[in-house]
Amino acid sequence: MYSKILIPLDGSKLAEGVLPYARTLAKGLGIPVDLMHVNDPSDSTAGAQVMASEYLNIIIESFGGTVAMRSRVEMGNAAGTIIGIAAAQPDTLIAMATRGYSGPKRWLLGSVAEKVLRAAANHVLLVRPDYGEPRLEAKLTTVLVPLDGTKLAEAVLPAIRELALRLALQIVLVRVTRRIYSAPPEGFLPLFGAHVPNFKKLWEEADAEANAYLIEKAKQLRQQGLTQVTPLALECGVDGAAAAIIDLVKDTPDNFVAMCTHGESGIGNWLVGSVTERVVRHTTGAVLVIRPR
Repeated sequence: MYSKILIPLDGSKLAEGVLPYARTLAKGLGIPVDLMHVNDPSDSTAGAQVMASEYLNIIIESFGGTVAMRSRVEMGNAAGTIIGIAAAQPDTLIAMATRGYSGPKRWLLGSVAEKVLRAAANHVLLVRPDYGEPRLEAKLTTVLVPLDGTKLAEAVLPAIRELALRLALQIVLVRVTRRIYSAPPEGFLPLFGAHVPNFKKLWEEADAEANAYLIEKAKQLRQQGLTQVTPLALECGVDGAAAAIIDLVKDTPDNFVAMCTHGESGIGNWLVGSVTERVVRHTTGAVLVIRPR
């Protein structure tokens, strides 16, 4: 499991949006928190260092002494510094806030959060800040785990098992399949002698396979000591699997999502348009992104 949580802060309310989740996780897991502020090299004055240290001390006080805490002020490129420090301890969880744009609007290209998420080998918790009623801790009761039947997606399960056991979380295993229509589209004319597939039968088979897969994975987790595991098969339309997951997040209270990336570190190694990328960019709440070792 994680040895500590690393929280980069830049002094903004946006960045502080991760703190309720960090307090909940640090307290529940009993692990220390490192707060970090990275100053730009163009502002290397002693006054800037002092101001950053004082700011981090105020954040430390907001944790109320519930967990061990340290602060550090670094100088350099923000994303590169965060990635490098976290890499020295692979079991460090990086926790950051995102701008959380919804709809087709994308993150600002080159944002610190996106660079860290694309390049860090560590697990990364990305949080979309809640600008409603201020809260010290986030309430977490459910973790949504999308699976697509691949070993890559299943690589998230060991970490989720530990989190669920230690935080008493309900696990919802989600499999999304695309709806296969029961009849050919209007105006469809097959070529002479061409075979027209039975769309209804194909859909029923895909649905049955998805349910059987989820039931088996839930059974395996129960055999490992987890009692609150629910399999959930969803169907998606033209908007795809990411949209179905995002809708599920909206309808499930007190949750976070846990998903895998493609397991390659370095800028540009995420596949553009991947389900994980879309969920991170457009969902509400928090997403734990795990890169398989």
